[in-house]
Amino acid sequence: MGLEDRPGRGAVGLTAPPSRPEGAADGNARAGLAGTISPVLVLVLAAACGLAVANLYYAQPLLHELAAAFHASAAATGLIVTLTQAGYAAGLVLLVPLGDLVERRGLIVAVLGLAALALAGSALAGSLAVFELIALGVGCTTVAAQILVPMAADLAAPERRGRVVGVVMSGLLIGILLSRTLSGLVAAALGWRTVYWVAAALMVALAATLRLVLPRDLPARRLRYPALLRSTGSLLRSEPVLRRRALLGALGFAAFSVLWTTLAFLLSGAPYHYGLAVIGLFGLVGAAGALCANLAGHLADRGWARPATLAFALFAGAAFLLMLPGRSLLPPLIAGIVFLDVGVQGIHITNQTLIYRLRGDARSRLTSAYMTSYFVGGAAGSAAAGGVYAGWGWTGVCVLGLAIAAALMGVWAWDAARPPAGAAGTPEAASP
Repeated sequence: MGLEDRPGRGAVGLTAPPSRPEGAADGNARAGLAGTISPVLVLVLAAACGLAVANLYYAQPLLHELAAAFHASAAATGLIVTLTQAGYAAGLVLLVPLGDLVERRGLIVAVLGLAALALAGSALAGSLAVFELIALGVGCTTVAAQILVPMAADLAAPERRGRVVGVVMSGLLIGILLSRTLSGLVAAALGWRTVYWVAAALMVALAATLRLVLPRDLPARRLRYPALLRSTGSLLRSEPVLRRRALLGALGFAAFSVLWTTLAFLLSGAPYHYGLAVIGLFGLVGAAGALCANLAGHLADRGWARPATLAFALFAGAAFLLMLPGRSLLPPLIAGIVFLDVGVQGIHITNQTLIYRLRGDARSRLTSAYMTSYFVGGAAGSAAAGGVYAGWGWTGVCVLGLAIAAALMGVWAWDAARPPAGAAGTPEAASP
């Protein structure tokens, strides 16, 4: 029995918000849920997002270990990250919009079940080709977090939406960071296959937990699936703030992926020669990115989205300048990782806070459009980084990152000079 089926508190001390009657004034059947989220449920959603998104990143500190296990080159093994992100982009296009069409609790539980199967397949893979094929499935099914985030936005009061999204995204970002650390530690102690068996078990446990604590919510309108997918593209055409923020997000995640696709190779070679456990610990260096998520959401709530975006883009550019001597010096490398995580995650939280204010009845499709662009950028960054590292080493990687950061600042300048028409009254338009 789910929480929506009974009054009172559930197993984790949550009270399920009531379902919204059909025919809400704004056309959004979920509008009546706004302001009903409890602090405990916010934390549960944050933890769930962290566990769900971690599946995308377990492979990153293991790339050189996987290359050795499958007798493959660094460039070939680097495609694991690219294919996982490409699969995630496919899930964002094909699965996330369903959050505006069907009851989201059941959708989330089903997607997590499929993720568990894909992760188990990764643990059983006997060749790089099989592992890479399954990586597409792992990415495609690890979109539960991107169904949960717009659900949290629906449950939050409008004046607190940025901060709620910030907290939930903090959990997601911490999941990204800890996934690398735990992956390295578990692989060093028990082997890389154990990482994927543990991840599969976590998805089963998470599906069971969310089945108990999430409210049941139904959308107001029923669209056919093809029309639903077409409407996602229509949002990109009709919402200039969404288009611009999607471009900023894609560039930011491209820069992020340039670093994390190549970092394991740098740290495993001369002069560092670090093992899996130490490489995994580098994920903790980026904790500042998670800590700034609340700040980014708060700034967006107060109408400071545009200057905050510039500040975060400058952090990303400074990161790669700091990391240039990181080929042989550890302190500037660590400082650069911190700067990059703050910059990229700050832009990301700002973007999401703004786009969730555009259309209350289409938040899953807004998420799909934005996050698809985001992960296409990440896949492009990963693909480019593997080739650049093979040809030009760490210096080439930093130059590539600087070029992406320059593009970020160029898009910001264009947006500041030519604010989107018809954006009056949005947080972006009100930004000083």
